[in-house]
Amino acid sequence: MPDVKWMIRAREFVNCNCAYGCPCQFNALPTHGFCQAVAGMEIDQGYHGDVKLDGLRFVGIFRWPGAIHEGKGEAAVVVDERATEEQRQALLRILSGQDTEPGATVFQVFSTTLEKFHEPIFAPIDFEVDVDARRGRVSVKGITEGHGEPIKNPVTGAEHRARIDLPDGFEYSLAEMGRGWNKVTGPMEFELADSYGQFANVNLCQNGIVR
Repeated sequence: MPDVKWMIRAREFVNCNCAYGCPCQFNALPTHGFCQAVAGMEIDQGYHGDVKLDGLRFVGIFRWPGAIHEGKGEAAVVVDERATEEQRQALLRILSGQDTEPGATVFQVFSTTLEKFHEPIFAPIDFEVDVDARRGRVSVKGITEGHGEPIKNPVTGAEHRARIDLPDGFEYSLAEMGRGWNKVTGPMEFELADSYGQFANVNLCQNGIVR
């Protein structure tokens, strides 16, 4: 069991290069054979040991040459510049999969698939997400600019609502599906356009999802 207890209750907007729905959520191979993704979160309530994390934001940028489980991934993390040194170190430990039961969280699982982890970036993060409305926005100057919105019915133009329910997931239990756009300019470069968007309320601890 991990020595340090932690918990985050947060809202997230995730955008990857897969088709709507994302095959990864069903243990299938990625739509185009490789994965590129941007994930933003805002912590409403959280702690790592005695360090409070309420109100802080972070962004993860990821790239894998094949399916995630095949490894050889690359990642960069942007941590809210408002975080104190203690909060920065606490968040980096959580996001790098430390102080976590193996396989329990998306952070720990992803950490085992990475071969290149860029130096952490501390910067202002402009982030908004409305999970129920399937809308979000993430901006880090010089790093990434993106937004998310609902899927539209191709005939009527009406907003289409679909959800993924993962009772045994390691990131969320229930996520709203949408679509997203992101332009990443550093430390990696790639662009996502009208591809998979995910909006979810997340509640994680050192042992996985808080039920």
